[in-house]
Amino acid sequence: MEQNFDMNTVDAVLLEYGNEQKNLITVLQSVQAQYRYLPKEILEYIADKMGISLAKIYSVATFYENFSLEAKGKYVIKICDGTACHVRKSIPILEKVRDVLGVSSEKPTTSDMMFTVETVSCLGACGLAPVMTVNDKVYPSMTPEKAVELLERVRKGEEDI
Repeated sequence: MEQNFDMNTVDAVLLEYGNEQKNLITVLQSVQAQYRYLPKEILEYIADKMGISLAKIYSVATFYENFSLEAKGKYVIKICDGTACHVRKSIPILEKVRDVLGVSSEKPTTSDMMFTVETVSCLGACGLAPVMTVNDKVYPSMTPEKAVELLERVRKGEEDI
């Protein structure tokens, strides 16, 4: 799936943060916020513009878990499987969400690029377990049924995300 990217967007990020190596993480975060992932073409462009080897950029992008080299859906769903969430039954929520959306751990994004489902070790909201986020908006005390209702509201555009 070849895609053309507007490098003016990347140029604006580089102008805002500067093209010094010390700003690489901030630049990557800003680019990912625009595209929801770090496309190879853009990483090559950043390497050229910042004078950093592509290998160095990939080493940073793959070291930090928050960076993604794979395209993600419009709505990124994270289901916590940390200790508090796990003991409060986060796995049935994960299984239900994956089943309803037709995704898996191997193929976490829906074909229409609407949803991506991920598990995370901790969302830092243990007292609200089990927790799920949609584009970083926290949904506490989830159940499989509540998760399905939430997905329907998101699909219909009824959820403020």
